[in-house]
Amino acid sequence: MTRTHWASIAAVVLALLFAGTATVVAGEDDGPAGPATPDAASADAGFARDMSVHHQQAVEMSFIVRDRTQNEEIRSLAYDIANTQANQRGMMMGWLDLWGLPKVAPGEAPMAWMAKAGGAHAGHGTKDAASANSSGDADTAPMPGMATQAQLERLGELSGRAAEIEYLQLMIVHHNGGVDMAQGCVDLCTVDTEKSLAQGMVNAQRSEVELMVDLLKKRGAQVRT
Repeated sequence: MTRTHWASIAAVVLALLFAGTATVVAGEDDGPAGPATPDAASADAGFARDMSVHHQQAVEMSFIVRDRTQNEEIRSLAYDIANTQANQRGMMMGWLDLWGLPKVAPGEAPMAWMAKAGGAHAGHGTKDAASANSSGDADTAPMPGMATQAQLERLGELSGRAAEIEYLQLMIVHHNGGVDMAQGCVDLCTVDTEKSLAQGMVNAQRSEVELMVDLLKKRGAQVRT
């Protein structure tokens, strides 16, 4: 088996372990006098569902680029992103299981829960996400920040420096979309453990964006707008 296959297996195992830990921690938050279990329409559930999808694509892109370049700096970054986001995804899936809530919400537009925030978050990405969700267009992203199917296919066709640049450009946009969504949870979610995870995402992904911008500059490339 290749290193990528072993890395993928390790990420899945770690995700399952973290999911179990998350279930215990989330359960401790909601004691006899604690807050009620979130319902399917809550920001807590919406964030867990949508960010799990968002994270899964980051993991996919990261394993793609690990097969398309031999640059250790990029491969290390991709491995770190894949491991971190696979683990976090496992935690969020664990919470949904703990709450007895579905992992998908048919008929509900991705990120609709953010409309409850009002102000800066109101309706964030919901119109575009709803359109993408129903169209199935390869040139339309399912949620803000996510790559389209066409972009994923292009990444898989590139190699070396070209693949590194494409990955960095896609992942910067991906992280920025993820930061906006995580900040929505910080503002709206009611489960303290989930809010803490979301704040950690905001801090970590902003830091990684700064790193990726520097890596792009080293390659004579610019951030994609």
